[in-house]
Amino acid sequence: MSETKENIFLFVPNLIGFARVILAIISFYFMPTHCILACTCYVTSALLDAFDGHAARYFNQSTKFGAMLDQLTDRAGTAGLMMTLATLYPKYTFWFQISLAIDITCHWLYLHTVTLQGRTSHKFVDMSENPIMHLYYTNKNVLFFMCAGNEMFYAALYVMHFYSGPIVFGIGLFKLLALVSMPVAVVKAAISVLHGIVASVNLSIIDMNERAALVKKDE
Repeated sequence: MSETKENIFLFVPNLIGFARVILAIISFYFMPTHCILACTCYVTSALLDAFDGHAARYFNQSTKFGAMLDQLTDRAGTAGLMMTLATLYPKYTFWFQISLAIDITCHWLYLHTVTLQGRTSHKFVDMSENPIMHLYYTNKNVLFFMCAGNEMFYAALYVMHFYSGPIVFGIGLFKLLALVSMPVAVVKAAISVLHGIVASVNLSIIDMNERAALVKKDE
């Protein structure tokens, strides 16, 4: 009997991932001029992030490609929005650059290090042992709140450039949303920095283990 080869690219969660990419690209194109259309595509792309994981589990179609596609789409989506915000608020370009650099570098370093270490040694630093980080990792509601609050902050900054929204407590709705969600964005950035620091420590442990193995081999 001939083997039936699966086409990973046609798995349901990966098709959702491709849809997210297309929506993000459309959003990028219209961001400078068409706020409502850009927001609709951007938010839809972000919301679909919650469905691809469920689809992967439901259809038993979890793949490394899908996980990487999901992460890259998240990072690229944020990057595109940050670039637009830097053009809309040139005075704050530096802070958008710092936020973008933290988001990309810390996530990449952490995920790459996790792949390298393979979760096989107790000698690695494990942030989930910290009660606060344990809550962040294990409570889906907390994770959703942090991610949603972060997205809300940057999305509100974008929308308030075009529309003030209804007046609430003397200020525009979108400005209020930005002010309320700003602490969440700051905390999430701090957590990302912590990810980067821990990943750097773990990567140094991998380096030391590999160097020790080479020395032992040469003896």
